Amino acid sequence: MEKRLIIIGSGPGGYVAAIRAAQLGFTVQLIEKENLGGICLNWGCIPTKALLKSAEVLEYLLAAETYGFKISEPQIDFPKIIARSRAVADKMSRGVEFLMRKNKIEVIKGTARLLPGPKVEVTLPDQSRKLLEAPHIILATGGRPANLPHIQIDGKLVIGYREAMTLPKQPTSLLVIGAGAIGVEFSYFFHTLGTKVTLVEALPHILPREDEEVARELEKIYRKKGLSILTSTQVTELQKTKKGIKATLRTPKETLQVEAELALLAVGIVPNTDGIGLEELGVQMEKGRIIVDEYYRTNVPGLYAIGDILPTPALAHVASMEGIICVEKIAGLNPQPLDYSTVPSCTYAQPEVASMGLTEKAAREKGYDLRIGKFPYTASGKASAMGKNEGFVKLIFDAKYGELLGAHIIGPNATEMIGELVTARRLETTGHEIMKTIHPHPTLSEAIMEAAAAAYGEVIHL
Repeated sequence: MEKRLIIIGSGPGGYVAAIRAAQLGFTVQLIEKENLGGICLNWGCIPTKALLKSAEVLEYLLAAETYGFKISEPQIDFPKIIARSRAVADKMSRGVEFLMRKNKIEVIKGTARLLPGPKVEVTLPDQSRKLLEAPHIILATGGRPANLPHIQIDGKLVIGYREAMTLPKQPTSLLVIGAGAIGVEFSYFFHTLGTKVTLVEALPHILPREDEEVARELEKIYRKKGLSILTSTQVTELQKTKKGIKATLRTPKETLQVEAELALLAVGIVPNTDGIGLEELGVQMEKGRIIVDEYYRTNVPGLYAIGDILPTPALAHVASMEGIICVEKIAGLNPQPLDYSTVPSCTYAQPEVASMGLTEKAAREKGYDLRIGKFPYTASGKASAMGKNEGFVKLIFDAKYGELLGAHIIGPNATEMIGELVTARRLETTGHEIMKTIHPHPTLSEAIMEAAAAAYGEVIHL
């Protein structure tokens, strides 16, 4: 087998696939039109977490007296917060550059387009063109912020996540349209810093993909903190004013008007599948996304696709694993197809939200007889010591066999804790095995053991 591979896109799908391919002895060419690491590293996962950490630190400072400290009221240096976030992203991008050199991966700066063969034509920064050929080509071109038919991102008054991370000054007020993970995280960040935030979601609750009980709990916490949340609400019109924007909102009960300095549109992503030659090659697609088999092969021999351009969860860790499986299959190994029921989903606001598997509603709709265990952080010694008692762990089991169907956490360190439950499901661990597995005390992770015990009527500390 000829071990040559071209990868288009260097996000967490593309660069991870490139490294795994290099480890397996492939000669790899990686094409990227912007910065190594893609959206996730430069404009998504990493820099947003830096911003959110600044907001969390501010919360601690404001509550310092609770922990036994008397300090003067903290002053917010918004440009410095933004600069720190950018510095973190730049450092990680340089880290990917190092990994490319270490693994002898050729990085080509330019814009790629597929040609029959398939081959790849790259338009370089000087507008010259370079033709590349390899027996295997992986598409990992990612996605970009979606617009609404009547609301378009203009980068000035209506912004997307990229503009939100590089604002020159903190807005006094902000309308956030869309309450998925991105909308919730930015709402938390700006609200904590003192911006007046209105969060609007068209569906009945925020974080629509999460378990409803978790979403309702987060809504309650945020409303208590003074964040304005409007669910089951449509933004029917957005007008520009001298001071910013004026939005007309249709709620179940009335029509409202909300004015803000800026609007942040966070209604999902659009896959980057246009303009790269897919139609000319006859690549099978559905609703703008590429159709692949369990090893990410398209219907065109030698052409593969991973990440946000597929009808799979648009998450960085999903793209990375898809890339690894794809490359290992190309190399002739026998990787297991990805079990998407074990994919963790995380929201990094405070309190954090993390989940895996079925929600309670989805499990009931599938006809399962359920055992559900919940353990609140109000009963956790470690959470009390941290001063973070909000939230709970909720585990959903099949009553017949004890199979872990879903796990849902809202509270401190939820995004770290979910990994244990992903492993448990992957290893087909039962509820009894989780509750009989000793957890260190005092820890937040004890709540997992206690929630499992609660499902079987054996919870101790509740």
